Amino acid sequence: MKIPYYPGCTLHERALDFDKASRECANVLGVELEELPVWTCCGAVFPLTTDSVMEILAAVRNLAYASRMGDKVVTLCSFCYNVLKRTNKVMREDGERREKVNLFLRADTETRDKIESFLKEDYVGQVDVLHYIEMLRDVVGFDKMAKHVKTRLEGLRVAPYYGCMLLRPHGEMKFDEHPEQPTIFEDFLTALGCDVVDFPMKTECCGGFQIVRDEETAIACSQTVVASAVKRDADLIITTCPLCLYNLDRKQKEMEKRVSGFRKIPVIYFTQLLGIALGIDDEHLDFSDNYVDPRPALAEKNLV
Repeated sequence: MKIPYYPGCTLHERALDFDKASRECANVLGVELEELPVWTCCGAVFPLTTDSVMEILAAVRNLAYASRMGDKVVTLCSFCYNVLKRTNKVMREDGERREKVNLFLRADTETRDKIESFLKEDYVGQVDVLHYIEMLRDVVGFDKMAKHVKTRLEGLRVAPYYGCMLLRPHGEMKFDEHPEQPTIFEDFLTALGCDVVDFPMKTECCGGFQIVRDEETAIACSQTVVASAVKRDADLIITTCPLCLYNLDRKQKEMEKRVSGFRKIPVIYFTQLLGIALGIDDEHLDFSDNYVDPRPALAEKNLV
């Protein structure tokens, strides 16, 4: 089964470990993530202005090209997912902005030359934007995924961290039926045999892009999330956002300086954890960029 795949800038350049693990897990589960041959940055942040369409053009180009490959497109980065999904909603529901975007794209000779006139018909939101974990649940099925598990992760206490971008705003994202108490990651972890740690900060912000302009605020936010998971005796935290992983993992070095008796905790991508359960080799599960190495915690449970 082939599904169009939008990696986005961060997975293409910085979070290569996330991309590699995710592709390999998909292969094991019988899914080929077919990367869009031509794609650009999605814009990183969904614009709140409604009197201009320029800010959503990049996202629409990617969606329109995906529509030439299939009726779905899968992405992994929480920010990419948020931007693509909300842009898709605009193209489905806002006729005025949809018309302006399509008029611009039809006149965009550079896009036309690069993408071989892919806009033979207007883009009106005809693809479904899926997060990778939605693909696991709705396309593969958690039950089928569980049948491929070679190593049940029993005894491993995992705290699922959702963050902001997957869930908010709920009326547009509709990632989970219960945005304040989501369960999709919990269901995923249960299928792998993990002991799920439910902690109250799982949907709170890690500090996000504040790390660029106000590091103290971002570290304080991340520290609150980490402390909540540690308090509930989690062995590790999983996430699906490269920026969240950076704030929650890398900044533990700064947290150690600020908090007496601070206890470090590994933070990894959810597909890296899936890869361990599926028996994927170390070549595709690279933890070299993690500040807190997860392998000792995994070895303690005889999982590596």
